[in-house]
Amino acid sequence: MTENALKSPLCVDLDGTLIKTDLSAESLLAAIRRAPHILILLPFWLLRGKCHLKDALSRFADIDASVLPYHHGVISLVKEARAQGRHTVLVTGSHCKYAEAVASHLGLFDDHMATTPGCNLTGKTKAARLSERFGEGGFEYIANGKIDLPVWRLAGAAGTVNTPRHIVREVRSMGRPHVDIADARAPFKVWLKALRLHQWTKNALLFVPLIMAHQLFDSAAFSAVLFAFLVFGLIASATYIINDLFDLESDRHHARKRLRPFAAGTITIQAGAIGAALLLITGVALSFFLPLSFQLALALYVITTLLYSFRLKEVASLDVLILAGLYTLRVIAGALAAGLSLSFWLLAFSMFMFLCLALVKRVAELTELKRRDLPRGRVEVRGREYSTQDIPILQIMGASSGYLAVLILALYINSADVLELYKTPEALWLIDPLLLLWVTRLWVVTTRGFMDEDPIFFAIKDPETWITAIVTAMILIAATMLEF
Repeated sequence: MTENALKSPLCVDLDGTLIKTDLSAESLLAAIRRAPHILILLPFWLLRGKCHLKDALSRFADIDASVLPYHHGVISLVKEARAQGRHTVLVTGSHCKYAEAVASHLGLFDDHMATTPGCNLTGKTKAARLSERFGEGGFEYIANGKIDLPVWRLAGAAGTVNTPRHIVREVRSMGRPHVDIADARAPFKVWLKALRLHQWTKNALLFVPLIMAHQLFDSAAFSAVLFAFLVFGLIASATYIINDLFDLESDRHHARKRLRPFAAGTITIQAGAIGAALLLITGVALSFFLPLSFQLALALYVITTLLYSFRLKEVASLDVLILAGLYTLRVIAGALAAGLSLSFWLLAFSMFMFLCLALVKRVAELTELKRRDLPRGRVEVRGREYSTQDIPILQIMGASSGYLAVLILALYINSADVLELYKTPEALWLIDPLLLLWVTRLWVVTTRGFMDEDPIFFAIKDPETWITAIVTAMILIAATMLEF
């Protein structure tokens, strides 16, 4: 930097520069989640200009500046400038409400300039305002995108942050002192994390009707369910992204979820929205190769999942019933894809067992929260109608649901349906104590605080679960093929 640059004011952009996210996009998501009806109003607000749109959204959406994903490299530059006695200014196209919140939280800026009802502070408008205030060449400007080129042309020094390489080259060609900060680009594995491919294991439930009807080796039925598995995987990944986008703030308050790609800012909101749309479109398009009944089940899954993400997960008790229903819906979809009739026993068992697992998930979250915030006593879950005081009743409900599933299995073994499918149905009674032991251990592990927040993911890693599954499979095969 030249001597003049070291004395000039340091002006720092906010979105994509000081923070690894876009507050205009975040305010849009937060406003839609709070008041979905504004989707109808958005086109009319936009017709009145971007200023009006940003101002309208700010009335519906609050942003917690304390948990935003800040760019530590940029913060270091601001601290360094302050140590040199330079004037520091936060300059952003985001609404002034959010700029003030960020500036107040950080305490690193002497002033801030932002979009107001009469002025959208971006591009040429931002360049004119800064030039008018500090004079052409009288300030250093740090930003990240193409829209900032007019400002860099009038700045005395430039800083680029995670900026496309062709724009960095253009800024360098201006002949101004220049600093470039470039983080490693989001690797493929970050996108895999966002897609939550490990959650695709839940879609193995589509094969359950095939297995229970002894049709696993029917090539046509198996191929149909395998294709349905792919479709459900694509749709599920899309809904996980949508859920993460609408859960940004609550995820950032969570010890582990704050590391999710969108909450941490390692993948942009815009990229996430495009990715979710592509996954949804692809999944829906592929579903047309499957029966209409499967398509209807898939549509119900998508609608229910989106309603859950928007609002229903905030309603205590209803949220776990919906989770259990979504698991059961996978079983139903598997039967529909294969053209099999739905078994009352299988549906009843599935509903109670998955309710048990959904309650395990909630108790695990609350138990971890209670352990981390023990001195505070009663602690509420952000974005949920639960507190740590609810743990005992949820444990009772969850254990009861698990044991009811075991009871339904016992009744099924004693039904006439079993005689048609198994040569030695009496052998199936060995499964009941195994399942009883597994459910009991599941709740002991959960109560002691060792349960993953996702019981399905815990089961995948748990050796005892694998042993139970293998022994159960051996009993089913023996009961099917052997006659004692």
